[in-house]
Amino acid sequence: MADATNATDNVEPGVTDKLPATAEGIALAYGSLVVMALLPIFFGSFRSVKSLKCKASADMTETITRRDAARFPFIASATLFGLYIFFKIFSQEYINLLLSVYFFVLGILALSHTISPVLLRFIPLSFPNAPYQLLFTQGNGESREELLNYEFDRKDLLCLGISSTAGVWYLLTKHWIANNLFGLAFALNGVELLHLNNVCTGCILLGGLFFYDIFWVFGTNVMVTVAKSFEAPIKLVFPQDLLEKGLEANNFAMLGLGDIVIPGIFIALLLRFDNRRTYFCTSFLAYVLGLGVTIFIMHTFRHAQPALLYLVPACIGLPLLVALVRGEIGDMFR
Repeated sequence: MADATNATDNVEPGVTDKLPATAEGIALAYGSLVVMALLPIFFGSFRSVKSLKCKASADMTETITRRDAARFPFIASATLFGLYIFFKIFSQEYINLLLSVYFFVLGILALSHTISPVLLRFIPLSFPNAPYQLLFTQGNGESREELLNYEFDRKDLLCLGISSTAGVWYLLTKHWIANNLFGLAFALNGVELLHLNNVCTGCILLGGLFFYDIFWVFGTNVMVTVAKSFEAPIKLVFPQDLLEKGLEANNFAMLGLGDIVIPGIFIALLLRFDNRRTYFCTSFLAYVLGLGVTIFIMHTFRHAQPALLYLVPACIGLPLLVALVRGEIGDMFR
């Protein structure tokens, strides 16, 4: 999730098997992208609150500090440009093969973690459950060091098996629905497990990526090239020709996971800060408005847009305005 890919029409010159998008198809595609973007932010935010209340889950969380936030745009830029160079030098087919295997493993784990709270509710009490422990150590006696200590049970294995089925489907077909299953899982896990330590850190992170997104979209063709070349579930896609071609549609609109996760972890932070949920609702609404403006501008000018150009001012500005009116600016930044 190092790069924030942008909402754009995935239309390639010279490809003749793609039907021109109709007004209904465009509306359906963009509406579906908005809904899919909101789901991991909403559920991931509430799951982030629960994860901090549970000590075992809190050990899994990653806290982003001010230093991390300041360095993130530079790390993301280096990663993005590195991928661009790789696609220019090496065969795109072999790179995507390696990436597919890598994201196949990560996707199974992410999807398993995502569906487990829901699936466990439907497992009967008579299910023959049993605990297991996976332990790897190094050395002997007092010098022995624990490298891995993972506890799980048969219910976890069931979730992993279901997720593996989706993973095999994605690996063999690269179908857009399988891509979205993994993409949604990655986004929800990102919002849930990546935690900002305060609002100031969130402003630094979003502010840095605001300029990062503008530069790599308007200043170069790097981000759009990587987004179209990168065959991995780092973006959500939805076909604009679904009504004409059904599940075999191939004229896609896309939204990068970075444009979901980065604002999402800021919105989740405001939910943890806000007992009355005023700021969460405000920031959630701001995200909807920002994403709507992104899609409108993109569709009007028929050009890829840096989504964070519109999302960052909305997600930061509107909650700060509410805090200013309520006289809670100081409390928010403390």
